[in-house]
Amino acid sequence: MIYDLQIEIPYLLTLLLVVPLVGAVATAAMGGKRERYAKYVAGAFSAATMLLATVLLFTKDMGVYDESYSWIESAGLRMSYILHVDGLSVLMVFLSGLLVFLVTLFSSREGDRPNCFFALLLAMEVGLMGVYMSADYFLFYIMWEVTLIPMFFMISWYGGPRRHYAAIKFFIYTHVASVVMLIGIFALVFQSASGGVADFSFQAVLNGQFSDTFQAMVFLLLFFGFAVKMPAVPFHTWLPDAHTEAPTAGSVLLAGVMLKMGSYGIIRICLEALPQGAEHWQWLIIATGLVAIVYGAYACIAQRDLKKMVAFSSISHMGMVMLGIGCLSEAGIQMGIFQMFAHGLITAVLFMVCGLAGHNIGTREIPLLGGLASKMPLFAFFMMFGFMASLGLPSLVGFWAEFGIIFSFYEYASSNGMLWLIAFCLIALLLTAGYYLWAMQRTLFGRLTSKIDLSHVHDISRPEAAALGILCLLIIAFGFWPQAAFDFIEPYVGSLGAI
Repeated sequence: MIYDLQIEIPYLLTLLLVVPLVGAVATAAMGGKRERYAKYVAGAFSAATMLLATVLLFTKDMGVYDESYSWIESAGLRMSYILHVDGLSVLMVFLSGLLVFLVTLFSSREGDRPNCFFALLLAMEVGLMGVYMSADYFLFYIMWEVTLIPMFFMISWYGGPRRHYAAIKFFIYTHVASVVMLIGIFALVFQSASGGVADFSFQAVLNGQFSDTFQAMVFLLLFFGFAVKMPAVPFHTWLPDAHTEAPTAGSVLLAGVMLKMGSYGIIRICLEALPQGAEHWQWLIIATGLVAIVYGAYACIAQRDLKKMVAFSSISHMGMVMLGIGCLSEAGIQMGIFQMFAHGLITAVLFMVCGLAGHNIGTREIPLLGGLASKMPLFAFFMMFGFMASLGLPSLVGFWAEFGIIFSFYEYASSNGMLWLIAFCLIALLLTAGYYLWAMQRTLFGRLTSKIDLSHVHDISRPEAAALGILCLLIIAFGFWPQAAFDFIEPYVGSLGAI
């Protein structure tokens, strides 16, 4: 661990749910003349949640905060309120708290019903925290669904011209996938029932005995539900639409932490409860990852909209996470988890920059831009930094994650006589460097564009620069000191072991 704080906050995990929930209600109630103060209330509650999440990073034994209470126990069912944080979830809990606070800071100029806007952000945080801390399948599923509702309204109320279409498409795809996932959860719970009681706790299911055939069938149901959320090709089409139409804050949370719910579910539920199922479908996991890596990178080259390009890049980078998981080795899973965290930091910078292009310049169309480095130097710096981090520049956090995943996959491919598969990774890396450098050259350098009116253009504001600056510092810090994250991940993966 980074440091043992030697301070215990009673009911810390519950507070991580209650504080943003109270904040969401308080912010939503600030209508009328009090709207202009909504951002301060939301900022205070999101800052408090972030500080509580940070405490976990400095706690040597996170098990002291575990909570377990009986919730529903009747008719042969047992559902409990169980919260638990370990090396897999602690970075996601911290990332959720961090990003909600930073997008609240970044969106301080929001003037359209700001009380509802910031309330939706805090409500989304409740669901995200719940997903990453739940240790009961029923609670996990409830929190999974909770995240969909505020994101739906965030896109539908505050999005672009095609916001209603994008919001409905987002909801249908992800909700249908979660229903399939729910069928798999019921199968796990009822198959592991003991003494006539179906216990929804994670531990009860882990104690169950499942045949290889059962594991293979249920793994596929759960994998489908989680893979759509990541998203995996060909069920990815909801993501570019949702990102393009969503407001900047929605895009940051969607890419930064919501997509990780899918990969988190694969590791937490599929690998932990169904290891033989994972072995049976290992080829599918790897194939899904490779297709996403190459297709996402290739699709980026064809994009004219900066935000849509970054959306497709998320498909490619989440494919890297899938590939690391598919190796079913300690190194591969460890690097996959680290890529989840790294991508969350980097993609937040990218979507903030894309949002600034739309708001400050008036367009995100790459062919209409050019020479903006002379007009908006701070904007240019953060765009270049984000692009370099995303393409895996050494000394930044993205390098360690991608290098580790490719190395793990190299070991898997060479040991199985399929070394030629590495070519897919190399092609994706070349494409990634190509589309980022191309977009950067077209947008920032060369002659200042005359295709649009730039008389109104201004550079990044102080709150926006502060939010971006904090993210960039963390990208550098974890790039130079990745062990700070591995200290959490390694013990968890060690207990999980190679499948």
